[in-house]
Amino acid sequence: MMELLNEEHYSILTPLLNEVTINNLFACAVVERKVKGQVFVDQVDAPAVFYVVHPYGMSLLMGDCSNAEFNKDFKAHALNSDKKRTGHEWMQTFPRAWDGVLEGLFKDVMVNSAENEQADTSVIELNTRVNFQFSKARYLALEELPEVPEISIVRTDKQLFRAMKGSVVPSYFWKDEDDFWENGLGFSLLYHGELAATAYSAFIQGRKVEFGIETVEKFRRKGLAARVCRALIAYCIAHGDEPVWACRLENTGSYALAQQIGFEVKAQVPYYRLAK
Repeated sequence: MMELLNEEHYSILTPLLNEVTINNLFACAVVERKVKGQVFVDQVDAPAVFYVVHPYGMSLLMGDCSNAEFNKDFKAHALNSDKKRTGHEWMQTFPRAWDGVLEGLFKDVMVNSAENEQADTSVIELNTRVNFQFSKARYLALEELPEVPEISIVRTDKQLFRAMKGSVVPSYFWKDEDDFWENGLGFSLLYHGELAATAYSAFIQGRKVEFGIETVEKFRRKGLAARVCRALIAYCIAHGDEPVWACRLENTGSYALAQQIGFEVKAQVPYYRLAK
């Protein structure tokens, strides 16, 4: 069965998280209690299965994949049998043995994203998650961007934090504006003084800074996202931080942008969109 773990015991996940070889900064944010997420386990006394859920709708299933009772309950959760989940949840697994187990568990309800032509939300949709690695040499080899009089780039303050609207904005990853200002990092691009795009830290762990990026719709396809991301990269390099980027392979815009600003593909792993 799936049991909710008290947040006071989240630290027991740390050794296993340290073994995870895929990008897991969102899970670390939950375990380190930087955000209010949830952790489910197979049993609270001596857990061997851990399911970490970030409030943005990202999750990590890890540990022992052979617990049939937990897997049965997890299938019901994944298919949203109780109808409690109102939005999509995007899940990764570790170790890779989970993928074979899930293939059998979801054999009648899983469909590849390319084949989900009717955008059916009641199934488990199989996507691909791409983990990138930052290449400082590749970034430094980029041509210098020409100055544009209409554009200014500034640190993302509390006012800009509140003003940035969209589906991938800082407010979805930080407790509030004060938390972001004290512990986060971001740059915002203004076009004729109007907020157009923000590149920011979605997660920070040690010296690793995972990027988030949002561009206001009317300012898209103007190269502004690349410009403001490069400002954040420059800051990271100057302060000894490592830029981190991950996205769905199916998100062609984010995938292309990452490579445009100095990231290289490191790994591709299954990415499960759970039923809505």
